[in-house]
Amino acid sequence: MIDIRALREDPTGVKAALTRRGVEESEVDAVIAADVAHRALLSRAEALRAEVKTLSRAVGEAMKAGDSARAEELRAQSRSLGDTERAAASDADAEWEKVHQGLLYLPNIPADDVPAGDSDADNVEIRRWWPGQAGGAAEPVRSADQRVPHWEIGEALQLLDMERGARLSGSMFPLYRGAGARLLRALTAFALDRHTPTYEEIRPPTVVLTETMVSTGHLPKFADDAYHLERDDLWAIPTAEVPLTSMHRGEILEESVLPLRFTAATACYRREAGSAGRDTRGLLRVHEFDKVELFAYTTPEQALDAQADILRRAESLLQELGLYYRVMDLCIGDLGGPSARTFDLEVYSPGVDKWLEVSSTSWYRDYQARRAQVRYRPAGGGPPQLVHTVNGSALAWPRIWAALVENGRQRDGAVLLPECLAPYVGGELLLKAP
Repeated sequence: MIDIRALREDPTGVKAALTRRGVEESEVDAVIAADVAHRALLSRAEALRAEVKTLSRAVGEAMKAGDSARAEELRAQSRSLGDTERAAASDADAEWEKVHQGLLYLPNIPADDVPAGDSDADNVEIRRWWPGQAGGAAEPVRSADQRVPHWEIGEALQLLDMERGARLSGSMFPLYRGAGARLLRALTAFALDRHTPTYEEIRPPTVVLTETMVSTGHLPKFADDAYHLERDDLWAIPTAEVPLTSMHRGEILEESVLPLRFTAATACYRREAGSAGRDTRGLLRVHEFDKVELFAYTTPEQALDAQADILRRAESLLQELGLYYRVMDLCIGDLGGPSARTFDLEVYSPGVDKWLEVSSTSWYRDYQARRAQVRYRPAGGGPPQLVHTVNGSALAWPRIWAALVENGRQRDGAVLLPECLAPYVGGELLLKAP
């Protein structure tokens, strides 16, 4: 969440920044008003508490003087003031809860250099990469052999069975089989080998507590997009970012250990509640998928370098896989709520003739750390400071799987995988029908 002190010290600036993100001024004003009321009530409660203490001392003095009537009178005043103080403290707590809930729903303040815009149509393309680009090769032109959608290729080669997946779990739950399942496993091993040991490999739980989801900003605002196990009050993670952000929740780290870098391969679960009817064929939008995540706790000074490293690693994987991609700088209207700055990687998939987002690399400033209370002790002394968090996908596999199958399709219908995957598929790079 954003720092309440920013709202107190620069309400006009904060409102201007958040209205650029589509937040109504009234939402910010409500938080400010609740904060003003909270502090006034808290001040009143403290003043009343001081009066009660003064009366308590006066009762003692009256008792010492043998004036029991005066002592009883003072006790009655103290009891009455005590009731008033407790009511003021309760009202202060209620106002603070309004402040807290309001802050939980407000998005992060965007970085100054985030492009203006209202939707993904306004995102700014930074660069493209394709095989042979460094040698002067022109942008690839795909043949008719590659303009077959991955779900048709997957069905023909018995790599993907969406019908049986739907029979088991409902629509948008894919079932991979044979070499298709092996390809998914190979991609995960390939990525983890590239990221470790620089990033410590973690295998976190894939169901988490409510406070773990709150720490990243997925709750309470995006509850409709998450799977909730109500019986146990646990949530299926939408990304490994969720448990990784809370690995050091409530702790104070030494500055000397930062940046702390983690990578995790997990299943991820998303209800996609706001995307009904869009991209429902094949693997373009699914409810369950595998992903390798990169994550870092940093100091404020380390954060942008950490974001650049994650982006570079994701690009490096795409280059090894030989996939044509572009880097997009997300505009304010397309920026995720907790993010201050995000870069997306989009791969071109010829069978569906679309650019598919396969990675988002985001810098959150201290927005998540304030929720999770992850701090560090500065090496030069001074009070503990909130860390910054950075994360990115490297990579999310369904759309990579789709792009590899479509780009690798041969004239005879077989699929040729990139050479970098040979160690992970037993050298069997040509996928044919059984």
